[in-house]
Amino acid sequence: MRFNDRSWCGHIRLSDSGRAIRLMGWVDALRNHGDVLFIHLRDMSGIVQVVFNPEELQLDIYRRAESLRNEYCILVDGHVVSRADTTENPNIETGRIEVIASDLTIFSRCATLPFSISEKAMIRGGTAAGGGPVSEDLRLKYRYLDLRRPTMQENLRKRDAIMQCVRACLHRRGFIEIETPLLTKSTPEGARDYLVPSRIHHRRFYALPQSPQLFKQLLMIGGMEKYFQIARCFRDEDLRPNRQPEFTQLDIEASFIDEEFIYELMENLVVEIFAVSGIQCKTPFPRMTWEDAMDTAGTDRPDIRFGLRFVDATGIFEHTNYGIFRNIIEKGGCIKGINVKGRSGDLSKNVLQNDYAKEIVPSFGARGMTWMRVVDGKLESNIVQFFSENERYGLRERFQAENNDVIIMIADQSPRIVNEVLGLLRLHLANRLNLIPRNDFAPVWVTEFPLFEQTRSGLASNHHPFTAPRRTDFDPANIDELLRLRSRAYDLVINGEEVGGGSIRINDRHLQVKIFQALGLSDADVEEKFGFFLNALGYAAPPHGGMALGMDRMISMVLGTASIREVIPFPKNRNAYCPLTDAPSHVSYRQLSELGLLDSTGGKWVEGRKVL
Repeated sequence: MRFNDRSWCGHIRLSDSGRAIRLMGWVDALRNHGDVLFIHLRDMSGIVQVVFNPEELQLDIYRRAESLRNEYCILVDGHVVSRADTTENPNIETGRIEVIASDLTIFSRCATLPFSISEKAMIRGGTAAGGGPVSEDLRLKYRYLDLRRPTMQENLRKRDAIMQCVRACLHRRGFIEIETPLLTKSTPEGARDYLVPSRIHHRRFYALPQSPQLFKQLLMIGGMEKYFQIARCFRDEDLRPNRQPEFTQLDIEASFIDEEFIYELMENLVVEIFAVSGIQCKTPFPRMTWEDAMDTAGTDRPDIRFGLRFVDATGIFEHTNYGIFRNIIEKGGCIKGINVKGRSGDLSKNVLQNDYAKEIVPSFGARGMTWMRVVDGKLESNIVQFFSENERYGLRERFQAENNDVIIMIADQSPRIVNEVLGLLRLHLANRLNLIPRNDFAPVWVTEFPLFEQTRSGLASNHHPFTAPRRTDFDPANIDELLRLRSRAYDLVINGEEVGGGSIRINDRHLQVKIFQALGLSDADVEEKFGFFLNALGYAAPPHGGMALGMDRMISMVLGTASIREVIPFPKNRNAYCPLTDAPSHVSYRQLSELGLLDSTGGKWVEGRKVL
């Protein structure tokens, strides 16, 4: 049997009429009109109709055709004919032709399907073999069947096209693709490591990389200057719906550069990625500092597709007689709000007072909210009576309030709470009022993040400890000063989602040691975890920086899928579990013993010590 003279189901056209062809694929659908059998044959290129006519076939071939069922894998020999006008199918690319079969080979038969593989069965209301809806876990358990669906195949084809686009774009700019180790040393990078015990070195462990961070910096010290890698990364993080324990990121690093180099490079790359799906993005992307993002959107992942920017009204009430506001301002708090332009018809007094003030806003963490509607040029609410005429005028001017506008304000002693609550309220209102243009893509750079953040266990790096500070003359023992430091870090945010981030790195050994000191690491800890890297920094490291782009999330965004799992061939579910392979799974005592994790008495080794 010859396979190399095969034709592709989805490529046959009217111009092929009369041509003898050989097709291979899966039975997508069957129907019987009298004694004539019609099947839709599917391969990765598409679908074509095949006709088995008993008057034109040997009896044994026709009997084989009668035995066909959905998803049988077959080979068909035949010839192409045009369909009659009344039988053309405009829903498929090959709808103007059909193939008259002359021979049939059944490669393999299909067991009873756990769910229909047709597209209709995968949408809401589709059913599994037992009659219930098709759950995502069932799809993942039989992922090899789920992958036969045209939508999944198209997603993976687009993923491949985007990866090719990335490689071509970076190669044109002189970058070199270099692989870095997957078995490496456990170093603190934020999330927990996935550990791999060594059989040869008992009670020692490798770690799977959370990112190639240190290796790509070592490549810069090694003089490679322009590196990229489509890297597999692993993070043992807390569960979230759109998070995977293993994921793919585009990793980039370059020497002798500054932030502007990264901005220009990544903007051009993102434009090319979106163009794969015919989406246009304009450059340059807007920028805002972390402080601006927090002050105007309440988040470091601002969605700039719509307005509702925060307005600071604290100054209006500096001398207010309204006791609640006066008390908040005296204790260092603030008052901020948003103007929902022209939507008073959608935000009635009842909605504002009962839905938002009593339920929604308190659920966000605020004690309450203040609202006002603009009617006939005046502010109207149950609280305006407590404001002076100057305060009312100041509000109208500061918020640029006009008739039918709605002003909503949050006041609290904690500016952080005000920003957080108002940020959540901003998104809630935008979704409720359909203010977000769903087909738009709005990238924005967020820059100048705090270098450190305060946690319960002490000071921690906001990104990672290799990020360069914007100034280097700081005291590593002065906590207040450290918390005021800004970094040379930057995140790329699209439609309110962080899709990538990076920074200019530290290339000076003494500065890197100061950062470790600020983080409270002892000399022994630094030597144990980062000694090899500090040694490398002592050998004339160049100025360098880079960025990582989360490819699963980016591809999901470009293709408009509901989840990143729709663009990953074999993902884990929401619980970081693989229904297909039953991973993670138990292993045998023999394996544990070989790895030095057990001894003959059944004891276990933890942190180099035997425990029972």
